[in-house]
Amino acid sequence: MALTKEQKQKIVNELKEKLDQQKAMVFADFSGLKVKDMSELRRKMKEAGCEFKVAKKTLLSLAMKGRGMDIDFKKMKGEIALGFGYQDQIMPFKVLYGFSKGSEGLKILGGVIDNEILEKEKAIEIAQLPAREELLAKLMRSISAPISGLVNVLQGNLRGLVFLLSARCKTGIQNAK
Repeated sequence: MALTKEQKQKIVNELKEKLDQQKAMVFADFSGLKVKDMSELRRKMKEAGCEFKVAKKTLLSLAMKGRGMDIDFKKMKGEIALGFGYQDQIMPFKVLYGFSKGSEGLKILGGVIDNEILEKEKAIEIAQLPAREELLAKLMRSISAPISGLVNVLQGNLRGLVFLLSARCKTGIQNAK
């Protein structure tokens, strides 16, 4: 059944609201995805603070133009779904990319971060970036490495002194016998 003009306008307005709230957005082709897999993907996206929304290309184009982003969705093959990231800019890319590796039915087509339109390759590159926690852990390791090295050097000198004194004590005890 075809959508009425009012229904279409409601969908466009809803998409505009989501576009205003999002920090990042991923475009994906879900044409080969089964309903069970789609439900699983929606659950994973929700757990990550994201949302997975299916939209018609024409309605999506209208909503995007209303926000100053002109993307030609007709060039994109397949059915279009959007992954919205409301809290973290990288998370929708990571969740969709991780899911697409295990499912042939989902393909990343591109994305948007801070109103910058990303091609497919750039979107996948962003999805492969390490997580924020992992980057913070690497930063902490690199900050603490020089301090740890200094502590080890100082401990080495003390260890050497202890071994020297221990050896002197042993030789002094043996000479006294």
